[in-house]
Amino acid sequence: MERTLILIKPDALQRGLVGRVMSYLEDKGLTLVGNKMMQLDDSLLHEHYAHLVDKPFFKGIADFMKSTPVIVQCWEGQECVEVVRKLCGVTNAREAASGTIRGDLGMSVQSNLIHASDSLETAKVEVPRFFKDDELFSYDKKNYEYIYAPDEK
Repeated sequence: MERTLILIKPDALQRGLVGRVMSYLEDKGLTLVGNKMMQLDDSLLHEHYAHLVDKPFFKGIADFMKSTPVIVQCWEGQECVEVVRKLCGVTNAREAASGTIRGDLGMSVQSNLIHASDSLETAKVEVPRFFKDDELFSYDKKNYEYIYAPDEK
């Protein structure tokens, strides 16, 4: 099973959409294996958004991501990274398809409710950036027999 990182961003927290965002993931059949609230700092933001640090809009992203705590989660499932990316919708929420988190709930590029790892390789770096091993859990999800065919587990 793959794991992926999710950050539920300050706009979702401020708008009271944390539960609704999580519902998309739960309704799909993914398993929550790590969950915490944290205040991001400059050091962690520079590491997490290293590919954007030199961009003129980085300061705006950093200020936004520090404006409130965020909900940090790790989700698990078959092809989880790609499944979650599709559930999120495209970055510009105004262009995101209906039925996606951003398409149904968002209107912005920056305030687009959720960050998700963009590849399995990225997820393998991002999850340990935010979670210690003892903060992630594995457990027998009883409804897997109704989510996956026997040869998919």
